[in-house]
Amino acid sequence: MTSTPVTHEGDLLWTPSSGRVARANLTAFTAWLARERGLRFGGSAGSGPTAPRSAGSGPTTPRSADSGPTTPRSAGSDPATPPYDALWRWSVTDLAGFWQAVWDYCGVTSSAPATSVLASRAMPGARWFPGARLNYAEHVLRNERPGTTALLYSSETTPVTALAWETLAGQVRVLATRLRELGVRPGDRVVACLPNIPHAVAAMLATTSIGAIWASCSPDFGWRGVIDRFAQLTPKVLFCVDGYRYGGTEYDRTAQMRDIADGLTSLEYVVSVGNLHPGEARPLAPGGRGLTWDQLLDHPPVPAAGFRFEQVSFDHPLWILFSSGTTGLPKPIMHGHGGILVEQLKLQTFHMDLRAGDRMFFFTTTGWMMWNFLVSSLLLRVCPVLYDGNPAYPGPDALWKLAADAGVCFFGASPSYVDLMTRAGVVPGETHDLSALQTVILAGSPVSADCGAWFYRNVKQDLWLATGSGGTDVCAGFVGGVPTLPVYAGEIQARHLGVAAHAFNDRGEPVIDEVGELVITEPMPSMPVGFWGDADGTRYRESYFAEFPGIWRQGDFFRVNARGGCFVLGRSDATLNRHGVRIGTAEIYAALASVEEVQDGIIVNLDLPGGGFFMPLFVTLADGQVLTDAIRRKICDRLREQYTPRHVPDRVIQVADIPATLTGKKMEVPVRKLLLGVPVEKAANVNAMANPGSLDEFVRYAREQQDYPLG
Repeated sequence: MTSTPVTHEGDLLWTPSSGRVARANLTAFTAWLARERGLRFGGSAGSGPTAPRSAGSGPTTPRSADSGPTTPRSAGSDPATPPYDALWRWSVTDLAGFWQAVWDYCGVTSSAPATSVLASRAMPGARWFPGARLNYAEHVLRNERPGTTALLYSSETTPVTALAWETLAGQVRVLATRLRELGVRPGDRVVACLPNIPHAVAAMLATTSIGAIWASCSPDFGWRGVIDRFAQLTPKVLFCVDGYRYGGTEYDRTAQMRDIADGLTSLEYVVSVGNLHPGEARPLAPGGRGLTWDQLLDHPPVPAAGFRFEQVSFDHPLWILFSSGTTGLPKPIMHGHGGILVEQLKLQTFHMDLRAGDRMFFFTTTGWMMWNFLVSSLLLRVCPVLYDGNPAYPGPDALWKLAADAGVCFFGASPSYVDLMTRAGVVPGETHDLSALQTVILAGSPVSADCGAWFYRNVKQDLWLATGSGGTDVCAGFVGGVPTLPVYAGEIQARHLGVAAHAFNDRGEPVIDEVGELVITEPMPSMPVGFWGDADGTRYRESYFAEFPGIWRQGDFFRVNARGGCFVLGRSDATLNRHGVRIGTAEIYAALASVEEVQDGIIVNLDLPGGGFFMPLFVTLADGQVLTDAIRRKICDRLREQYTPRHVPDRVIQVADIPATLTGKKMEVPVRKLLLGVPVEKAANVNAMANPGSLDEFVRYAREQQDYPLG
């Protein structure tokens, strides 16, 4: 039996063919810039365009800090390859020129013109496209083409099914008309507890088309977790579902939805959707407050020519996303119509290389920003593929079967999904027809070298692996894929256009090939327009601008190498600091992935009285395994071999489960607080957790162990 070859960070995994480079939207964009703007990004990788520098105020970091080639010479030998580094530098220097180019190239329209692109460059407080009046949903529905497919959907019991554009657009116009009749006005909040089904897409577009503000949670959230989020918004309408299926089991949520409706005292209407039992939905609120989806749609068709999209300002709130809520109430993050519109058009056109007719899948729920990203593909007339169910049911290859059946060309999941595939021995390229597949995106947590290499060994060799990192905070990416650049193991290809991302050291200086804080030194259009209920902006400023005034701090450890490759190394507020050297938790988890006895792990560092520290590693093991001294030594040796002695934990402890949020993120900060004696109710928001019971072992460990002093 042959062993799997070891993949090292920086190993070349894939280089785009000259044909793929020539076809890339990014290549077309640079040609358009040369033709329409007189901007040519030739010369050496570090050189800038021929446009005058007076178009912008200049970068906020010294040019020498980011000097170095964009790609190896072999990757840039094709004359059609855009010199990405120079293009990126222009995009974060001449902000007005770049974002106006995105607006024009992507065909954004407004009923009233903007008086400028960027009236103020300050952070926070940047003012984008003042005076413009537009609507996000209008830009989606302008893509309506009768007789064509808008989206595909599937579930554990529903095969891949097409929803026609005229059906989706028709539902949106009727729902929007009915919401207006119910008294919903611009700025009112409409919330939803719906699965990833077409109803959620239609309801979101209807809400935003009339200038109301959308927010959603997936129906597997606990009722208190939903109320913690939605009660902050005082919503007027709730869309909810009777239940959902997961892993072959039906979960009736009718009672929980009633509790949620009762707990949201501001509600005027509750609209129930029959998901488990289509056509059998019952009103969940008394009197005229309770409606069903079918009742709401019982209205004559509204023709496109007779429907009015609410024209709103560029920064009018579009939707509200929530932080993971690991501690305290989740932050209600408001994004604007215009900011999301131009950011998503830029992201999906240039960094996802999507175009009309493509079929895109990403495994997500309606409670994660990736759902908003997935639905935003409709802006490009891309066909999103919705899936509601367990990704490993009825078998571990369920999503690959979906990808084959739907003819998916763009497939997205989290790195933890690869771990599931590896342990199940799934080789999708041998068992499914993935001839349409061109691109894979991984998001949600750091991607190890071996995780990326898995796709080239098990899916197909000619595949663009576009790993990336961004955040709910901006509903976009900071760093990610570039279709014209090579893919290196464990490395994110580049910083996104228009994103002035840097690694800052403790002195607030940009560094190369050193771990620092991920900061954004220039404003982005999709930065929040604020937090709901934070009238004076105090909470907003404290969240992002307290550490470096005027500069956005994301809260991640970050490294940029000499060729512009990026590494997001875990949350900086979950830092591991050994002898003054900072370690990203992602490095620990990458090494653990190569220890076959280990299933998962979480590591924290405790700063103790007297300047000491204690760094325990908690692991779950594969079925039937018990933590022995031999396994402990293996883990420590692997960490020491692959990284440094500083990466070796002080203790390795076996636990039954690793605490995680509903979106699958390890809860490092709450675990650290628990180990320091903070009560559960102050350390973690259990309603935002996938497995609240997992905290019990950590509480018990903190109470009973003698490994470190609590002081």
